[in-house]
Amino acid sequence: MASSTPSQPQQINVADLDLQQLSDVRRQLEEELNHLTNSFAQLKQAQAKFKSCIENVGEVKPQNKGTTILVPLTNSLYVPGHLSDAENVIVDVGTGYYVKKSRAQATKYYETKVEYIRTNLDTLQETIQKKQENMSYLVNVMQAKLQQSQAQPSKV
Repeated sequence: MASSTPSQPQQINVADLDLQQLSDVRRQLEEELNHLTNSFAQLKQAQAKFKSCIENVGEVKPQNKGTTILVPLTNSLYVPGHLSDAENVIVDVGTGYYVKKSRAQATKYYETKVEYIRTNLDTLQETIQKKQENMSYLVNVMQAKLQQSQAQPSKV
């Protein structure tokens, strides 16, 4: 008969595993850590982008109306333009959609995004820390088993 909680992972004491199994678990943990640290770096980049957007919105001021500015078309292509509306900005809300917002609304939108990413970064940092602790424990167990196998006289 099936267990009532099939989605719960089964816990196994790593000290009961042999060296090959421990090596497999270590490889899996390394892959997970690499993925998590890559995700962490990408979130940090996104957070920096949103912080930059907050600074950019702050640069749009009524006294700058009519001045010549560089308008980004891509990350590396800018064209000259004139600032005709200093009270509103166009905000990229994702998947190719843009919304006209007041400077205050745009700042609030980007601050909300920065805070959301910060909470995700905190959670991800905790997860990475736990995985690193697991990795350290696993390496210690592997070293102990390796020393134990080397200390036993080999049977010929």
